[in-house]
Amino acid sequence: MRTPTDRPLALTLGLATAGAVTLGACGGGPAPAGQEAGASSTALPSGTEAVRLDPKSFTTDITNPWWPMAVGDHWTYTETDADGGEQRVDVTVLDKTERVADGIEARVVHDQVTDHGAVVEDTQDWYAQDADGNIWYLGERTAEYENGQVTSTEGSWEAGVHGAQPGIAIPADPRPGLAYRQEYLKGQAEDAARVLSTDEQAEVPTGHYTGVLMTRETTPLEPDTTEYKFYARGIGEVMAVQTSGGTSTERLVQTTRTG
Repeated sequence: MRTPTDRPLALTLGLATAGAVTLGACGGGPAPAGQEAGASSTALPSGTEAVRLDPKSFTTDITNPWWPMAVGDHWTYTETDADGGEQRVDVTVLDKTERVADGIEARVVHDQVTDHGAVVEDTQDWYAQDADGNIWYLGERTAEYENGQVTSTEGSWEAGVHGAQPGIAIPADPRPGLAYRQEYLKGQAEDAARVLSTDEQAEVPTGHYTGVLMTRETTPLEPDTTEYKFYARGIGEVMAVQTSGGTSTERLVQTTRTG
């Protein structure tokens, strides 16, 4: 996803403000080799490290306060690029689960991107929550479209297939400096994140939020790209800002919560 900037950060972006953030020591290191995660482990995965997850310690009932996912929950975002181009992003929690190769039953979340009504990307993401409250990202089935035809499925991956390893979407206890892998499939999905703050503010069309979680996402596959994401308690992601490797801003414009 995006390249790190290990120094205090100040963002003032019109519809959002993020105060100066000083990164502390990383609070989530890799689990020791062969360590089983999911039941009582507080270590989060990093890099290419392989993890063994216990399916019995996972649930599709996702209640992490930074991104609760009840069936039927829906978020609509508007993504605007540096040239003023605009796309719509709809994210819906489906009444559907998927058993991934790692043996874990995952909640399916549908993510669709449209441009003037035409689908340009359609994805099913797979998430599950462990006993500690961490939301694990277990894979995705994605397709890019042009003129109604699929042009690429690159980026699709499934934990346990072809060496793919799961990662963390949202940690149970985010704190400044905490770093973790989000996904890993060599050459296709190598995203990582770091928590910068849990006390930010964000203002988007759905409202003004305080006590916001702010993360920085990077990937070695696009080393010039950095993205900052903002999560409000009880809502989920309210904004994402790409500040290098091309600029864009994604803002929450509508949400339907069923949980």
